[in-house]
Amino acid sequence: MSLLPLVLATRNPGKVRELAAPLALRGFAVQSLPDAMPDVEESGSSFEENALLKARAAAAFTGLPALADDSGLEVDALGGAPGVRSARYADDAPDARPDDARAVRDERNNRKLLRALADPALPRAARFRCCMALVWPGGTRADIVTHGAWEGSITHAPRGGNGFGYDPVFLDPASGRTGAELTLEEKKARSHRGKALARLLEEMDRAQARNLR
Repeated sequence: MSLLPLVLATRNPGKVRELAAPLALRGFAVQSLPDAMPDVEESGSSFEENALLKARAAAAFTGLPALADDSGLEVDALGGAPGVRSARYADDAPDARPDDARAVRDERNNRKLLRALADPALPRAARFRCCMALVWPGGTRADIVTHGAWEGSITHAPRGGNGFGYDPVFLDPASGRTGAELTLEEKKARSHRGKALARLLEEMDRAQARNLR
């Protein structure tokens, strides 16, 4: 049986690593975004709006089904910030440059976050949220949108060399380790993105079952 093509609407290599393998196991030939595709401005006010913006743009550009996610970190003591601006949280820093490597931006975001929580009296509860959207070109099938959350807290210093983004400062309460101290398989089993993907695959199974009736 031939694999179904699917475009991952992200240029984040960390997200590609987390999503490509489970999707391939479900019969998808996962493709990366074409280099010629323009970047999509994440202008939505919610994770769901941004995920749909990216998925719809990728589906329209490639003519293939497209999967996008938008995710971020919410810190209670910061009123839910950085939220939808998680990837761009410290882009206003004096040393920020538009062509900075993702790892450089991640480190800058983490430094700003830890500075914002420097007061020891501040609570450190936080969570990752993810919205995942699967869109077919031309609206030939209904969009599938799912959500996932990963509850935890913010550490006082980065720990671990795995993962990306805020993983080094996000403490998973079940393991006592940060997201960057977990293996990829451990992270997928408990993360916001892993939960959203599992729900997406369940919704896809339900949609396929309805179509076969």
